[in-house]
Amino acid sequence: MMNKEKEGEAMDFLNRLERFLGRHYIRDLMKYLCIAMLGIWILDYLPMLQSASALLYFDRALILRGQVWRVITFIFLPPSGNLVWILLNLYFYYFLGTALERAWGGARFSLYYLIGVLGAIAGCMITGTATNHYLNLSLLLSYAVLNPETEFMLFFFLPVKVRWLGMAWGAYLIYQLIVLPWPYQLHVVLGVLPFLLFFGRQAWLQTRMDIRRLRRWITLRMRK
Repeated sequence: MMNKEKEGEAMDFLNRLERFLGRHYIRDLMKYLCIAMLGIWILDYLPMLQSASALLYFDRALILRGQVWRVITFIFLPPSGNLVWILLNLYFYYFLGTALERAWGGARFSLYYLIGVLGAIAGCMITGTATNHYLNLSLLLSYAVLNPETEFMLFFFLPVKVRWLGMAWGAYLIYQLIVLPWPYQLHVVLGVLPFLLFFGRQAWLQTRMDIRRLRRWITLRMRK
């Protein structure tokens, strides 16, 4: 009973924050973030620049020396990899982000991302470095809770329900919590903070149900 009351209070708080944002949010936020990430990746490969990313990544020591833009510009850093991998990742981010914005509205999605950014900054001020990796992939967890039966074509030919992709990503996060040293575990927890606030209890209940369903399926297969 107490857990439900606390969950209700947390959602009331999020609703108040969403109303506070009102119209003051960026429509199509994920589109602009993906365009910025692609632009940074391209700039990194231009011969006249040493590295655009080197000017943008979060570094606590440099921030304290006056390079305050790094507090926010780390969210524009692209994932590492070649052009094909970058395009696939950015398309995936864009698809998830725009789907969540359509489902929630721009204000709630902007609030979700803002909480993730603030959580990442808080963790980075402790560890000294930052990453937008966990925040962007928390979008998959949220999408999986909202649309568990949607199928993705994994590797372009293997249909997989997004619930299983979400569970696989959740298992990866748990693995990261186990193998990463303190305080870098904060990157994981605070990176997915908005997901935990929005969907933590619901995701836990759904995961338990999916595990039971998987066990029943395995048991039936073994009996045949």
